[in-house]
Amino acid sequence: MLIRSLTLATLLAVAGPLFAADGDSPLDMDKGRSRPLIIIAPSTVDPTWVSLKKALDEPDNKKGFTERNLVLYTVLNLMGQRDGKDLGPQDTAALIRSLKLGAGAKTKVILVGKDGEKKLEQPGPIELKEVFAAVDQLPAAEKETPPPTIAPAAEPEPTAKGAKGTKSGKPAKPAKPPEMPDD
Repeated sequence: MLIRSLTLATLLAVAGPLFAADGDSPLDMDKGRSRPLIIIAPSTVDPTWVSLKKALDEPDNKKGFTERNLVLYTVLNLMGQRDGKDLGPQDTAALIRSLKLGAGAKTKVILVGKDGEKKLEQPGPIELKEVFAAVDQLPAAEKETPPPTIAPAAEPEPTAKGAKGTKSGKPAKPAKPPEMPDD
């Protein structure tokens, strides 16, 4: 019994991260709907983050940000946020893992398209105008990508009235269970 438990625990320890790595990124929910702009910085006083935050507070830039369907992800001190709302530690780790950045403590700014592919990746400072220009240069097909739709479940075709083998009216009563013989 102990060997079985240890074997199961080992299998789960090995296979668990493999299952978790498939499609658990917060970016997956934005695919086809918006363009994530991700800022990864080692601290909250990083000059790149401070300048972008200041630029995003201006009304014209806010309007341009929303018109281009951008969503802001920040990872500061390994604490992730999406549009100012905290991400859990697992979601933050999944976000970093999905970007395939490798090791490094440098600041990075990444723009991901609606198709889920990186469109812009720049280390260090960047102007918001450069991000807007990158979005505006995207092909028309990427700009107009509709959000993915979930196909409705197929409905069974109604049977014609009076079809052979079918009765119209009340549903049938459940069959009576067979009686058990007395011993």
